[in-house]
Amino acid sequence: MNKTILIILLALFMGSCNSNHEVSDAYGNFESDEIIVSAQGNGELIRFLPNEGDLLKAGEIIGLIDTTDLHLKKKLLFKQLNTVASQITSLDAEMEVQKQLLANNRVNQKRIVNMFAQGAASQKQLDDILGLVELNEKQIEAISSRKQNIFNQMAALDVQIEQLNEVISKCLIHNPIIGTVLVVYARKGELAAIGKPLYKLADVSTVKLKAYISGAQLPQVQIGQEVEVKYDRDANENTTVKGKVVWISSAAEFTPKTIQTKEERIDLVYAIKVEVINDGSIKIGMPGEINF
Repeated sequence: MNKTILIILLALFMGSCNSNHEVSDAYGNFESDEIIVSAQGNGELIRFLPNEGDLLKAGEIIGLIDTTDLHLKKKLLFKQLNTVASQITSLDAEMEVQKQLLANNRVNQKRIVNMFAQGAASQKQLDDILGLVELNEKQIEAISSRKQNIFNQMAALDVQIEQLNEVISKCLIHNPIIGTVLVVYARKGELAAIGKPLYKLADVSTVKLKAYISGAQLPQVQIGQEVEVKYDRDANENTTVKGKVVWISSAAEFTPKTIQTKEERIDLVYAIKVEVINDGSIKIGMPGEINF
C-alpha cells in the first residue's frame, strides 16, 4: 500500500516538474535601446539632478555647467561691437563733408569749363578743378570702403556672439528622450568636459526580447506577428504576456556560445527581437522565452 502511494506521489511530482518546465520555441534576454548622455560643454557641474531610477521627460533640463567665463567673453564682445559701431557715425559725418565738397566743385567745374570754352580760363584752372572733382569722388569711395570694412568687423563680432550663445546653450543639459536613468557617471561639483559621459538612460516602458531561432523555425515567424512571451515571476512560476515581432535578422549566424550547449553551437540561427510592454517587472538582461 505504501509502495503504491509512493509511486502515485512520484508520478504527480514528475508531472508537476514537466508542466513547469515546458520547452519554449526560443530563448533570449530582454534589452532596451540605451543612450549615454554626454557633456557638450566644459566647466563645473553647478547643477545636476539625475539619480539612478529616476524617470526623466524628453527635453527636461536636468543640469547646468558653469557659464561665468562664457558670459564674460560675451560681454567683452558686445563692448568691442559698440566700439566698432561708433566709427560709423564719424565716417557718416566725413562722408557728408566730402559729398558737399564734391557738389561745390562740380558747380565750379561747369563754370570753368564754360569759361575755358570762351578763352576766359586757363588750362591749369580746368585741370585743377577736374582734379578736385576726381579727388572728392575717390575720397567718397574710400570712406565707403572703410564703412564696409567696419560692417564686416561688426558681422564677424555678431558671429562670435552667436557662437558663444550656442556654447552657452549647450551648458544647459537637456534630457534627450523619456526614459529611466540606469547609471549616473557624474555628480554636482565635478568638472565636465565635452564628450564626458554624464548618465545612461533607456525607455523601459517597452523592452525587446532578443532571441535566436533555427532555420526550420524561420518560416513560422513574421514581422508584426503576435507571440507569447514568458519570464520568471518567481522560482516556480512564469509570467506570460503578449509580444510582437519587430525585427528578424537577414543573415544567419552561429548560435551564441553563452546560451546553448556545445553540440548546438555548430548550428546556424537567426536573431529576432520581440517587443513587449513593460509594467516595470521586466529588467534589462532578464532571461525570457518565446512561443510562436
